[in-house]
Amino acid sequence: MISTGIALALAVVAVLLAALPAALFAANLRQYRAAPRLAACSEAYPRVSVIIPARNEEQSLPTALEGVLANRAIELEVIVVDDHSSDQTAAIVREFAVADRRVRLVAAPPLPQGWCGKQHACAVGAAAARFERLLFVDADVRLAGDALARMCQVLDQSGAGLVSGFPWQETVTWLERLLLPLMHFLLLGFLPIGRMRASRHPMYGAACGQLILVTRSAYAAAGGHAAVRASLHDGLTLPRAFRAVGWGTDLFDATDLATCRMYRNAGEVWRGLGKNAREGMATRAAIVPWTIVLLGGQVAGPVLLVTWVAATVVRHGSLSADDGAVSLLVVALSIVATALAYWPRFWAAARFRQSWLGAALHPLSVLALLIIQCQAFLRGLWGGAAVWKGRAYPSDPDLAPRRASQSAIAATEPASRL
Repeated sequence: MISTGIALALAVVAVLLAALPAALFAANLRQYRAAPRLAACSEAYPRVSVIIPARNEEQSLPTALEGVLANRAIELEVIVVDDHSSDQTAAIVREFAVADRRVRLVAAPPLPQGWCGKQHACAVGAAAARFERLLFVDADVRLAGDALARMCQVLDQSGAGLVSGFPWQETVTWLERLLLPLMHFLLLGFLPIGRMRASRHPMYGAACGQLILVTRSAYAAAGGHAAVRASLHDGLTLPRAFRAVGWGTDLFDATDLATCRMYRNAGEVWRGLGKNAREGMATRAAIVPWTIVLLGGQVAGPVLLVTWVAATVVRHGSLSADDGAVSLLVVALSIVATALAYWPRFWAAARFRQSWLGAALHPLSVLALLIIQCQAFLRGLWGGAAVWKGRAYPSDPDLAPRRASQSAIAATEPASRL
């Protein structure tokens, strides 16, 4: 058993590290708002090109297309970019295109060297689009009937070049419920939304890659997806590319606008989060600070509370140890740290209709996430590849973030003419 002095110091640190994200989470909840309800119909409906990159998406694509085409108060076209699928993806799109002329199938050319498949497919889709507003949406996202018109209102009212919403995440397997709800905790607990809206600095760039709406002019100025061609995590790198050339980006709550089943089994969850980690927490500069902040603020409090109480009771028969007042202070601070760690998760579970199981196992969720980050970091050091949708991408965790902030300014390649 550690000394009382060390335990007290750990408890104080745990309270401080848990208090910061809890306070920011509370402040952000007032600013992270849903898209406004549809205004009175105007004579001219907004026009949107919906671009869906698809690689072996026969299971989810029909539902996604039905959701998009059911949208009202909007003029739209749907461009599905078939990224060399080996299943019935292309055949499904052709069937929809016969029934609805708003749907088009575009075959992606061979993947150029240095490109991620999704970024290339999005760039190809943007080149084929006709309208000023471009919505990049994953094939596993189902939109509500008023989603497109409401998102256009967010884009127009914000004055930003890019807006993004986080859909409701359908979680079925235990690892989905454990890990995917952390999306909102990390977003609202560590990104100051007020500062994000006031600043154009790339460090405040954030989006959900499942649902991104942009203006064509801002997209072209940022270099399009060519600016983030190697990225596997466009939710981070694309908004940073927009900000690097002076365009603002914004976020909204898409819980009532879209539904997504991101992964379908534990293996996909692990590999998918590990893929994204290369450009998030698992960089050389970020892995140590993130590990300290998350372990200290989200795990240390609950662990210290349980172990200190158990060890003290075993040794003394009660919490009245030799230095009883200090021991009780350790317990009290541990309770506070635990409450601060759990509060955002339970609030998020209620607000965003998340898994209560994942919220109850919050420290375990954070531990699992950190293991994934460390695994991705080590894979990058060893030069291993991240494999996703049948393609292997070299692991250089520090390459894409630099490219996102630098190449957006320098890019003069074909995607800048999209």
